[in-house]
Amino acid sequence: MSISGKVDPVVRRVAVADIAEALIEGLRDFQAYPLYGLAFGALYAAGGIAIVLCLTHFGLIYFAYPLAAGFALIGPFVAIGLYEISRRRESGEPVSISAIWSAVRSRSEVGWMAFVALFFFVVWMYQVRLLIALLLGLNASFSSLSEFITVVLTTNEGLLFLIIGNLDGAALSLILFSLTVVSFPLLLEREVDFVTAMVTSVRAVVTSPLPMIGWAAAIVVLLVVSVIPWFLGLLVTLPVLGHATWHLYRRLVAPVSV
Repeated sequence: MSISGKVDPVVRRVAVADIAEALIEGLRDFQAYPLYGLAFGALYAAGGIAIVLCLTHFGLIYFAYPLAAGFALIGPFVAIGLYEISRRRESGEPVSISAIWSAVRSRSEVGWMAFVALFFFVVWMYQVRLLIALLLGLNASFSSLSEFITVVLTTNEGLLFLIIGNLDGAALSLILFSLTVVSFPLLLEREVDFVTAMVTSVRAVVTSPLPMIGWAAAIVVLLVVSVIPWFLGLLVTLPVLGHATWHLYRRLVAPVSV
């Protein structure tokens, strides 16, 4: 039983083939509603561009790389509208901006999950700043991204920062992925509390560890690569991954028995 007093969702085992099929179905959803997908992708990309421009203005452009990596942490929340599009297409319901907004707004528990995702993102950025201070100098400052990359790749301290930072980021990403991969779709579809949603999400990862960790790695790599060309790759990558996550969720969590 969940803390809300309802029966916990039933988690099923998945294989690599299920992930491949979810990706194919995600691509089909994107092809069926390309304008919606492009709109969500553009919103995500615009947010990234705006943050990078702010970093440039304040002389903190060296935060661009960790920012790009950290973007994967908040992707599940940004993609919630895409889950709703896939759900509506699956059930034959009409798709519109007002319908999507109404569905998301009616799920109050989604706000708590959004807070969890944002909290991890903030923790990640603070940890990056701490690592820079500890390994590259308390008052470390770089005039350009290229100068920062040069220091990171050509000095012992920089290489240590790169190794520890990537390991730390990977650990945070894996934890948040485990908490959210099923949570957002589940909260969108059913009346459950966000704690139950997170527990169900972790159970889904534990039940199929290798396929799910592979899916997490694929998401991070695709999002980071998509961020490189001024976030423009997100126009396609984000919607396809968002739709695919919904279809993977449908394989991971058994439907409610009638």
